[in-house]
Amino acid sequence: MEESRRTEQVVLLLHSLKRLIVSFVCCLPVSLVGLLIMLLLIYNSFSVFSLHLDPIPPIKSTLSLNHRQVLHNHPSVSLSSATTLTSSSKSDSSLFLAVKETSLRIVQKQHVSPTKTERRNELTPATTQKPQGKTRQRFKTRINSFLSESSCESLFFMTWISSLESFGDRERFTVESLFKSHPNSCLILVSNSLDCERGTLILKPFTDRGLKVVAIKPDFAYIFKGTLAEKWFERLKKGMFSPGVIPVEQNLSNLLRLVLLYKYGGIYLDTDFIVLKSLTNLHNVIGAQAVDPVTKQWSRLNNAVLIFDKKHPLLERFINEFSRTFNGNIWGHNGPYLVSRVVARVNTSSYSTDLGFSVLPPSAFYPVDWTRIRRFYRASVNGSEVNWSRKRLTYLRKHSFAVHLWNRESKKLRIEEGSIIHQLMSESCIFCNSSSLHFSY
Repeated sequence: MEESRRTEQVVLLLHSLKRLIVSFVCCLPVSLVGLLIMLLLIYNSFSVFSLHLDPIPPIKSTLSLNHRQVLHNHPSVSLSSATTLTSSSKSDSSLFLAVKETSLRIVQKQHVSPTKTERRNELTPATTQKPQGKTRQRFKTRINSFLSESSCESLFFMTWISSLESFGDRERFTVESLFKSHPNSCLILVSNSLDCERGTLILKPFTDRGLKVVAIKPDFAYIFKGTLAEKWFERLKKGMFSPGVIPVEQNLSNLLRLVLLYKYGGIYLDTDFIVLKSLTNLHNVIGAQAVDPVTKQWSRLNNAVLIFDKKHPLLERFINEFSRTFNGNIWGHNGPYLVSRVVARVNTSSYSTDLGFSVLPPSAFYPVDWTRIRRFYRASVNGSEVNWSRKRLTYLRKHSFAVHLWNRESKKLRIEEGSIIHQLMSESCIFCNSSSLHFSY
């Protein structure tokens, strides 16, 4: 009873206090009341809209050992997503992550308590941490070591800027057909994703046969050094221009092949070819993709096959054109259209013969137009189709060094048994009992 009486007294006291406050406020001038209300609203707005954020740590210029381990254990992460991000952002750090090569994306997990080991690693300077696994050698050391230890009849380059998993049967067969025609040659696959233990396993069937092939991560700063590509790359890293809507790794591949050939000489080949015969007797050539039906002169060149000596002046012109006229918003502007522009200007100049190069007809590397590639994957179903296929095969065997498969158009096509593509693969294989002759896309 006493407790309930006390409660009633407190309630009555509060009501009396409330009446007193209301009476006091009513006695105040209207201007003073308005001022009190304004101060209350200002205080309330600060308490609602002000955010208290922890300071953001500075971004380190190099990846921590923990991040490197995560990326090494997840080589399937594609750069395409990282590239999309960098195309819409001018952040130096995100752009540098994309161009550093070309298939990495760091996913930061928030609100996860680090383990004791992780805390210790975070607090320990990177220079004092013990390296995890075998440290990758720099591009210069590895390529020089490979070339000094190998006797190469010809030197081939390929670039692979996609994930490890996407290097499939088609790409492996391009390597297979290359070594079928060039068993004593060397192949350097410039790729970040393939330069790992799993990538070594992919190439192991070739190396077990004594074939000379290696995958090496690109060091763009070293490769581009001493050319106009160096300044272009520095400007790209600093975000001084937009990489455009075309994936930046695609344009890096266009530039990389030019500079590799300029510095080392040799043969560049895309990874969607069937090589039919040796290319070792070709020097300083580029292939035409299309010919004008009236003039019979080439109307477009392609950069999917390039064969040039070291320091060739035409390669230098290609590199300079790329650096000066880069446009990341037009497909082909920095690739096939680029080599076409430069060679067209050279042909109209008075000293074109001084450069010493040749343009081969479409039959050499591009005997099948991309709009007609589907028919070459289908088996013949009647007599007329059998005769047509026989004539096409005879023509290809006689006039073509390699057949471009136009991956963008044919990657999902199934290779039917007895088709032209199937027969060419049967003649160009090394591991002929493997399933690669029957893969589908």
